[in-house]
Amino acid sequence: MLSEELKADIQQAYRAFLENKDFQGRPGQRQMIGRIASFLGALDKENPDAEPALSRVLAVEAGTGTGKTVAYLLSVLPVARALGKKVVVSTGTVALQGQLAERDIPDVLAATGWDYQCVLAKGRGRYLCPLRLQQSQDAMVAQQAGLHLYEDELPLRANADNVATLNTLATALAAGEWDGDRDHWPGKIEDITWQALTVDRGQCLGYRCRHFADCCFFQARAAVDEADCIVANHDLVMSDLHLGGGVILPAPDECIYVFDEAHKLGDTTLNHAASFARLKATGQWLDQIAAVLPQMAEALAGIDGLEETIEQCQDACKLARLPVQQSYPAFEALLLNAANDKPDQYRFTNGLLPEALLPVCGQLSAVFTALQNRFGQLHKLLDRALGDNFCPVPDVDIEQYFQQLGQWLRRAEGVADCWTDLIGGEQAGAPSAKWLTLEEGGDIRVSVSPIIAADRLRNLLWRQAFGVVLTSATLRSLGSFGNFCRDLGLHEVSPAGSGSAGSSEVDMYQVDCQAITTGFDYANAGELVVPELGADGGQPGMHTEAIIRELPALLEQVPQGCDREKGVWGGLVLFSSRRQMDEVAAELGDNLGLQLLVQGDLSVGEVVRRHREAIDSGNRSVIFGLASFAEGMDLPGDYCRHVLIAKLPFAVPDEPIQATLAEWIEARRGNAFAEMSLPQASLRLIQACGRLLRNDTDTGRITILDRRILTKTYGRQLLDALPPFRRVLE
Repeated sequence: MLSEELKADIQQAYRAFLENKDFQGRPGQRQMIGRIASFLGALDKENPDAEPALSRVLAVEAGTGTGKTVAYLLSVLPVARALGKKVVVSTGTVALQGQLAERDIPDVLAATGWDYQCVLAKGRGRYLCPLRLQQSQDAMVAQQAGLHLYEDELPLRANADNVATLNTLATALAAGEWDGDRDHWPGKIEDITWQALTVDRGQCLGYRCRHFADCCFFQARAAVDEADCIVANHDLVMSDLHLGGGVILPAPDECIYVFDEAHKLGDTTLNHAASFARLKATGQWLDQIAAVLPQMAEALAGIDGLEETIEQCQDACKLARLPVQQSYPAFEALLLNAANDKPDQYRFTNGLLPEALLPVCGQLSAVFTALQNRFGQLHKLLDRALGDNFCPVPDVDIEQYFQQLGQWLRRAEGVADCWTDLIGGEQAGAPSAKWLTLEEGGDIRVSVSPIIAADRLRNLLWRQAFGVVLTSATLRSLGSFGNFCRDLGLHEVSPAGSGSAGSSEVDMYQVDCQAITTGFDYANAGELVVPELGADGGQPGMHTEAIIRELPALLEQVPQGCDREKGVWGGLVLFSSRRQMDEVAAELGDNLGLQLLVQGDLSVGEVVRRHREAIDSGNRSVIFGLASFAEGMDLPGDYCRHVLIAKLPFAVPDEPIQATLAEWIEARRGNAFAEMSLPQASLRLIQACGRLLRNDTDTGRITILDRRILTKTYGRQLLDALPPFRRVLE
């Protein structure tokens, strides 16, 4: 239970924050602080397994304007310290991660006077490797590009620009003017240059590296170990959990996780669980390895056991090469005979492979698993040699081969996983999505992915973490947490407040769900308009023509709260289809009489910058955007007084993962539209409407240009799930 002293500390901190920022308290924010603090205070510090049915996961939907960031920081930080736990705040985007670390958390600490140490955590790929920097400089001096490289490695060529860049980086690093973090470098470092200067886990020599004392990554890692609060992102958290936990971040059982933008967690988990292999590229890679191995044997002669281990690697490469070559015609035939609208893609129905493919796929799984094991043995052999003072081969000669083997090992593991998943891959009784893609140059990509994240999250997160808080402005779809919980492998505690006791795995990973009411006065702050266009989103051609015809007049209407004399406000038109967006933009062009910015013509950041600049200068501006503008885009006040939604955001179910999920639902006698398409559309529609009101003083209009929300049976469900704007239904 939460002690009275801890309650008082949190309440005092909240009062101090409000006073320091000159804010008024928000009922929803206070409710969220209390709910999270009570939830965490109930967790048993001494024996976390004492109550199997106890929920260790809390889901809080807090709409825009709640102030959820401040709410979870004020409640989690003091309770975690009292419990002796670390806090990991994870965001769905790198942009929000930076905002938390650089603005939100410092604001809270400054206002409250708290002394928590908070750091931003990043993966190895964001940090320069001093050894690779030295190797690249040495290679340039010798006019070399390094060892034999396979096709997807990008060598750093010796030229005046590259030499100057490396020398500048080295000088700044040595002088302590730069910490090796790519994001802290004041200028631009080209991707091809940066790739040559970083390593992954398999390539890193760790404490055996002669530059270990100066290692940029491990210095940052030391700060993470000492911190009370680590700001990460979903991708980094899943990478750490995939490695077993406690590798990049603290161990899961020592952490209280806060997942902001938690609605993105499922997709991130699926991305990490997916695997792929390219047939032609894999064959070429094996050929290039076969050419490098003899050179390695010659360069490292004298290391005990090396010759025999390299011979075993050579044999494994030869065994893998033949089935790769044999599989290409069979997969090519499937693509050529595919009876679908995507001639460059073939999806295996219900995730099932034809019987004729199983032998070769099984062989590929076996040979690449064997190759992975052989590379692992050779990698360990070189690792031991690096730490052996009596080894006749100098460390400097071993290092580059060790790093290259790390790359080989990682790639062999990925290819082996792909073929193994292709012949299996079922999780939670659900099939995996499996498909082929014909790429430029005639290569064939084989892809496998789970269709739900439930199993992976149960094993890696819910089972391991001390406590988890999931929050977002949009967790419910159609007014229910059901789909969110199902996709993440959680079981919602009953409304009565006590989950059903039992020993099943579902009951072990229950979740308390709470929806926090936002403080916005929707009815007075905005109106929701559904005009009559003469066509709806189910009539693609006619609908596009109607939007082209009616949009200029709709954009000229003055939204609520705009200064009519000033006549300056921003608009945001959200499309579900890039094709429709481009057609409307091409027809209207410069005829709107205001600045038109179209996503794709410029970067997202540049679109937003030009839009804000126009409004600040007293000019009208409108943005045409897709999904990334419908979620998370913050354009308060006059920057966005009118949000127009071109079409109800139903996803086209031809994407392999979604199509396989729909098949699975139907096979279980469910309704894929009702269980998948409609809830997803509801979530996207709520997110799109969330672009209008960003703070308490915002006002404006939402216009939905698709009358199916009024004319279809499912339209009432979508409409009822939206915020209670004043409705104008023509």
